[in-house]
Amino acid sequence: MKLIRFGEMGKEKPGIYRDGNLYDVSGFIKDYDEMFFANDGLQKLAELVEQPKNTLPIVDASIRLGSPIARPSKIICIGLNYAKHASESGMIVPTEPVIFFKSTTALCGPNDDLIIPKNSTKTDWEVELAVIISKKTLYVTIDEAMECVGGYAVHNDYSERAFQLERGGQWVKGKSCDTFAPIGPWMVTKDEIPDPHSLHLWLNVNGKQMQNSSTEDFIFNIPIIISYLSQFMTLLPGDIISTGTPQGVGLGQKPNPFYLKAGDTIELGIEGLGTQKQIAKDYSE
Repeated sequence: MKLIRFGEMGKEKPGIYRDGNLYDVSGFIKDYDEMFFANDGLQKLAELVEQPKNTLPIVDASIRLGSPIARPSKIICIGLNYAKHASESGMIVPTEPVIFFKSTTALCGPNDDLIIPKNSTKTDWEVELAVIISKKTLYVTIDEAMECVGGYAVHNDYSERAFQLERGGQWVKGKSCDTFAPIGPWMVTKDEIPDPHSLHLWLNVNGKQMQNSSTEDFIFNIPIIISYLSQFMTLLPGDIISTGTPQGVGLGQKPNPFYLKAGDTIELGIEGLGTQKQIAKDYSE
């Protein structure tokens, strides 16, 4: 299944994408949130959409799509999870996953405008595979970890490099600005992605390809990441784990790094998970 949330920002309704159409399931499902996943919502939704008596309303294809996951308890990101990206960033390949958080207020829809934050000089792009957790998870083994996955989505992990690297402290300041976490267009359930470790992912800026890689280049795969995180914190249903970005970010451009400016168009996608498109705009009061 492909889960969507649609409508005005802050008032999204749950739905599904199927056979080229968007369908409204809000008559049966409150939202795709922690309670939905915790109460076996994915299985119940699968049964619902297969019942002929449940004729679901079709949604206009032009409607805005929001994040397919309602605001999760946390967005956890893995840094430097592709060896070539670590190299272009001038950093040592990690021996354990690098962890940082992204504020849930950064969450937005896949085609919403990117708002370049106030005082920003180095807003950067990062296409990433997002993993959505489907059940409460603590101290899970690597062998058991994939049982905790509900599905996958595209994530553009926008980063303000000056905030992140030049202002002291942790990376979270450069990761959490509003609109810095577009997710979607949908969450694709685990059964539709046989091998998440062999997915093509790409990102273009103004039509020029900047990132072009595969999740085959992960340093730490998804089971390792989930098991590792669960040794330090409880993962809750609906939590989002973003698994890192490949080489090709603005910070890594040689000889001169460059960053996004108002008017730029950013397009990205992952095999089997759909595409996103954002237009960069300056922050305004």
